[in-house]
Order: sequence, then C-alpha cells, then structure tokens
Amino acid sequence: MTHEPTPALACVGPPRLLAGLDATARLDRVAHLTLHGSPPRYGPVELTALAENIDLRGRGGAGFPFARKLQAVLRSAAAREGRTAVVVNGSEGEPSCLKDTALLLHVPHLVLDGALLAADALGAEEVVVGVTREDVARSVAAAITERGPDGGRLRVTRLPERFVTGEGTALVSGLGGGPALPSGRKVRTSDRGLSGLPTLLSNTETYAQLAVAARTGALEYRSAGLPAEPGTLLLTVAGRVVVETPTGVPLPYVLQQCGAEPGEGVLVGGYHGRWLGPDAARAVLVSRQSLAAYDAVLGAGAVLPLPADTCPAGEVARVARWMADESAGQCGPCVRGLPALADRLAEAVAGDRRALGDLEARMRVVRRRGACSHPDGTAGFVASALAVFPQEFHEHAHGRGCGRRVQGALPLPDDESPEQLVVDWTLCKGHGLCRDVLPDVVSLDADGYPAQAAMPLPGRLRARALRAVRRCPALALRIQE
Repeated sequence: MTHEPTPALACVGPPRLLAGLDATARLDRVAHLTLHGSPPRYGPVELTALAENIDLRGRGGAGFPFARKLQAVLRSAAAREGRTAVVVNGSEGEPSCLKDTALLLHVPHLVLDGALLAADALGAEEVVVGVTREDVARSVAAAITERGPDGGRLRVTRLPERFVTGEGTALVSGLGGGPALPSGRKVRTSDRGLSGLPTLLSNTETYAQLAVAARTGALEYRSAGLPAEPGTLLLTVAGRVVVETPTGVPLPYVLQQCGAEPGEGVLVGGYHGRWLGPDAARAVLVSRQSLAAYDAVLGAGAVLPLPADTCPAGEVARVARWMADESAGQCGPCVRGLPALADRLAEAVAGDRRALGDLEARMRVVRRRGACSHPDGTAGFVASALAVFPQEFHEHAHGRGCGRRVQGALPLPDDESPEQLVVDWTLCKGHGLCRDVLPDVVSLDADGYPAQAAMPLPGRLRARALRAVRRCPALALRIQE
C-alpha cells in the first residue's frame, strides 16, 4: 500500500465548500443539514439555467461548461427511452492533487447533494462515486449509510490508484466492472456511459459547487469571485494544503496563506500543467483569464511552487520518469515513447548535451498519438519546464550542474511497499511474459527464468504486477506481503 496523505485545510475569505470544518473534522449527515439545510429540488430547465448563470465548469481539469453536459445528456436520453446515470469522478491519480479527497473525507454530503440534484433533474436511476483511496471509499460509504432511504440510488466503487484512472472512458469502464483504462474511442459519456446509458460525468468539486449554488441561488453565489468567473474554487498547494479561495485573488497571496512563495517558479495545473516563471507567478491572478495570458490553466487545481534551494531540472526529470511509469500500457507513444523521453531527459540532467538536443524530437513522437491525453500532457509538462528553466537544463547538459539538490518538492507516491512479486518454481515454465510486463521488477537468468524467487514490488507498479499475474500462462506468479 502506498502512503495516503491527509490534506491540511485553509481558506481565503469565508468558506463555502469547507464551511463548518473549523468545529469538526467531518460533517456527518446531521451536522451537514444543520449547517446547510435541506437542498431544494430543481427540474432540468431550472438546473441548467442555474449552472449557466454561475458559469459552472468542470473542476477536474478540462473546465467544460456543466450546463452543456446536462443538455447533452438530456438530448441523448430523449432519444433513448429517457434512462440516464450520474457519475462522480473522485479519483485523484496525481499525487499533487488532494482537493477531491478533502471534500469526500470531510464534507461528503455536499458532494452527494450535488450529484442527487443532477440525478433528480435527469431522472437518473443510479449515482456512482468512483474513488481510488481506501479511506475516501470508507467515508463515502458511511455518508451513503447516514442518508438512510435517500441513499438507495447511491453507491461507491474503489478503482485502481493510477494516473489514468480518472480519464472519462477509463472511469466508466472501471465502474462497469471492466478495466479502468482509456478506451481510445471518441465516445462521449453523455451518449454512452455507465451501463451504456447517457451519463452525466463530472468532478467531485463540480457537484459540491452545484449543491452550494442550489441553496444560495445564483445572485448570492456570484457575490464572491470575479464577475466573469464567479464563486470560489479549491486548490491543492505544494501537494499538502487544500485551500478554498474566491477567484481573482493574486496567486502569491494564496501561496502565502499556505506557507509558501513563488520561489523559482510555480507549476500550475499539475503534471499535465504548465510552469510559470517567478515574475509571471507573482503577477498572475487565480482565474482562467489571467492564467490564459501565460498559456496556463488551473486544470485539476494543483499549484506547485518550486523552492529556491531545489534543482528544477532534477525535479522535472523525476516526475517525467514517474509519468512514463504511469502508462496504461496500451499504445506505443506511452509504452515506448514516454520512457524514451524520460531516459533522454535524465541523461541530459546527468550531463549529456546530445540528449538535451534530442528532447524536442522525442516530444514530437508522442504528441497527439495516444489513446488518451497522457502522452500530450507529459510532453507539455517537459516542454514548459525547458522553456521556463533553460539555463538550468543547459548547465546540467554541459556537465556543470546547478549546485542544488533534488528535494522532492514535486510530490510523488511513497514507493515503500511491504509487497513482493513471488514465483512458484513448481509451476514456472520460463515463458518470460512477466519480464515483458514488469521490466523494472523482473529480470531473467540465462535460461529465461526469473532471476529471483521474490522481488520487491513498488506500490506504483502494483497495477502492472496484477496484469503480469493474470497473464502468466503457468499461473506461477502471486503478490504477497
């Protein structure tokens, strides 16, 4: 099991989503209703109008207008006997993001209220919450139980903890009992999602914001934030603090409230995001429009300042390697292209100037060629780093380095795991498929058999190890503590 960090909480101004958490660690059903009251009911027209009025957008990364998602599901349902489903995406496969975890651990009923508001408006038969963490799954299950008969349409499902689990087609497949992997097909969940039904799929925070707006009304909701981008939003700062802030607040002020500063630069939008140099980070506001001027987006709300005493090139190379390992293993740009990109980046940081020159070609190879956005996002992350920290990469590639250590400022999962991949020698026939699936764990001897009977299994590679166990023709592999 990987270590599962619990976020600290902070607010800039009066909280909405995080209201009540100054007095208790978790709002159960009674505390939730005491604070917020019962949610109103909205028909499809009224709920769509509310979402349009407050410009509610997806908070999981894409920022797609929620009202348009509602309308798309309603159109599909009208053509297919009216049956629909609602899915809450609570899977945070990126270690720099904890805002959805914070909501589902501390205020799960706010999220469920928003999902049920949408389900009632759509006439949905089922509301499914997809999560990856065990503690989050327990919190949501407890909240469903606390709702009594009202929770009959709700269920929570735990999926594999990996970067690509939150991709729409991967999430729907996993919730339906299939592999939680991107399908590569351009099928919108509003047309065909859970159980083949038109499905409203949105992020945890999006549903929580809907629940707040339904109670306050559009006018009160718009009293916070910018006129063009009303309301508050959640950010995960430095991979450890979840802060609620109105839009339009200067980014340096938000960082200060979380005990951080811009430092050498700030990564905005997580590991598929973009870097801001120190000057840009000090000038930008927490808003889509302000960030767009620097070719950046908030994405899933991860904000990662880089301290002045850490090595930018080494930090970026470390994350690029992890992103390469997070491949779904389905298509060449991920399986071969991303590891090759990570290799050349590591070689450049180690002092290979030719490797630095090869990086642009390596990025071209993976862009716009994957079954999902993972290759493009990873290449964009690396390209942005090269643009913002050119001198650091140049110094490293020419053997001089920057004189700073890699401090782990960009969070990655704890790889310490009590598990091992074990070979049963009475069954093993030396097919070698385990080496093909897990080259970072399994090495073969001269006869083509695994070189060790028991191999330490990093937590980040557990999903691949399960695949190796399933694929072994002789059933000779197992995972054990």
